[in-house]
Amino acid sequence: MGLVLNQSLKNTILTYIGFGIGAVNTIYLYPYFLGATYYALNNYILSAAAIIMPLLAFGMQNTLVKFFSQCKNDKEEEEFLSFAVLFPLILSIPLLLICLFFYNDISAYLSKVNPIVKEFLWLIPFIGICMAYFEIFYAWARVQMHSVFGNFIKEVGLRLFSLIALIGVYYHWISAIQFIYVTAVIYLLAFLATMFYAFYLKKPNFQLSVPHNVKDITVYTFFIILSGGVATLLLDIDKLMLNQYIKIENIAYYSVATYIALVISVPSRAMHQIVYPITAKLMHEEKHDELNDLYKKTSINLQIVGGYVMLCIFVNISQLYKMIPEEYGGGILVVFMIGLSKYFDLILGNNNAIIFNTKYYRAVLFLGVVLVFLTVVLNMIFIPMYGIIGSAFATLLSITLYSIAKLMFVVKRLHLYPFTNQTLYSIGLTSILFLLFYFWELFPSYPIVGIGLKSILVSIAYVYLNYKFVISIQINEVIDGLLKKFKIVR
Repeated sequence: MGLVLNQSLKNTILTYIGFGIGAVNTIYLYPYFLGATYYALNNYILSAAAIIMPLLAFGMQNTLVKFFSQCKNDKEEEEFLSFAVLFPLILSIPLLLICLFFYNDISAYLSKVNPIVKEFLWLIPFIGICMAYFEIFYAWARVQMHSVFGNFIKEVGLRLFSLIALIGVYYHWISAIQFIYVTAVIYLLAFLATMFYAFYLKKPNFQLSVPHNVKDITVYTFFIILSGGVATLLLDIDKLMLNQYIKIENIAYYSVATYIALVISVPSRAMHQIVYPITAKLMHEEKHDELNDLYKKTSINLQIVGGYVMLCIFVNISQLYKMIPEEYGGGILVVFMIGLSKYFDLILGNNNAIIFNTKYYRAVLFLGVVLVFLTVVLNMIFIPMYGIIGSAFATLLSITLYSIAKLMFVVKRLHLYPFTNQTLYSIGLTSILFLLFYFWELFPSYPIVGIGLKSILVSIAYVYLNYKFVISIQINEVIDGLLKKFKIVR
């Protein structure tokens, strides 16, 4: 776990810095500088681009990680890397041409309720391509065991440049409309920076050749496209469907709430970058016991870190919403529902990495397609009835069912178990602290002071109790190391 903890710690720090910048953007700058309409439009474009990204990348970001460790020499590595870069480009061209041919019909349908989206729809495939190749070159770096730079670009760089662009809107250097186009340029720069870094780590020697195991690669890639599409649709389809039923401003209200809840999943995103290739290696070498041990460690460690983040958000959510425009206030219940779904997914540890690297992954992916269909149906039912609350409930139900299905698959098929007694202890501890602190409102007239003070008290109680009851041996070891480093204990 040394390499995992080292790079996971760096990735977690970078990701939280990025989310801190994103929090400033989301809670203050977007609502006040950009306004609900253009904030919603920007989120709609990015969500749509994220949905088509797995198709444009053709799953190569995951395929590259799985099969790179199986290359036996430099020649096979060069063939495989060339294939991973060129194959999606070749297959994306006809898809983009089809979209261009039917552009008028597509744009008329998507802009039926909110006409403002029509003139910006062409940005969706452009940003989707940038996202796709960013992920491919990020995977190129990760298989060389360098995940930090790409994580910095993804989590910090994108949000930092967005912050600068928002300041530009405030000072009238650019207009709100121009901000949308600047966002597209930011994603282009992120892709180019990651590409040059990947080439720096391993100099490319592109060749028009096909890997010897191309059949296995293409079959796996097909199902990874399916998997990536399922995961992204479960995450972003709600924003697209809100556009089809209610005014676009509601996407802004929903986006603020989901962004706050998404902070809970940061530890998983950070650890996943380095755990994924290690999981692939252990499965390829058939080291079942080591894999099971890694599964349990990632589960409890993510549960503790993610539980802390969730607790701080939930006990402060009422005061947090006093700091943003009043019309956004209907999103508090959305935070709770989306947050709980993220927490449950978090405690599954490296469950996704295990599934994507097993020969049984196809059955779960088809189940995911069924759940996407369920998500769409639930959104169609609940959005007209309850607006953004209905969409959040549909997302909570769908993601929870999907997570349970993936967990049962790993347990039944692979006999790997993520949970221990510590799992229940952690849930109980987090629940008790929530009940103790949620109804205690400090300094109601000064929300930022109340949030800061309550967060400090929650942090002290949470860390002490987790350490006292040894919920995670690895986290206790980290704390002991810090105490010795600062000479608090010997």
